[in-house]
Amino acid sequence: EVQLVESGGGLVQAGGSLRLSCAASGFTFDDYAIGWFRQAPGKEREAISCISNVDGSTYYADSVKGRFTISSDNAKNTVYLQMNSLKLEDTAVYYCAAGWGLNGNSWYRPEYDYWGQGTQVTVSS
Repeated sequence: EVQLVESGGGLVQAGGSLRLSCAASGFTFDDYAIGWFRQAPGKEREAISCISNVDGSTYYADSVKGRFTISSDNAKNTVYLQMNSLKLEDTAVYYCAAGWGLNGNSWYRPEYDYWGQGTQVTVSS
């Protein structure tokens, strides 16, 4: 069965760093793009980054560009999100998702095929 399992969330002070992991199984990892989304209390789910395991392309939302870095380890079927210079507004539940055929015009859309259950990131002052 398809599984996407996020890990690495926790409590961190503003300015600090966390690395999130998304471990995938049950589908052909190399054929999919893996995106990271987040949802803060009272807000809609927001696409923040994506990496294509087909061609290696990466995409970032303006809100995280220059602070977050997405990467993929195809041997481990795992995608990472390195989050630096964390801000209070980064507090959210972070989800990874797998989608087929996504590119620069569609990576930010919510129509991914598979979703993880999320990991909480809390940034304190």
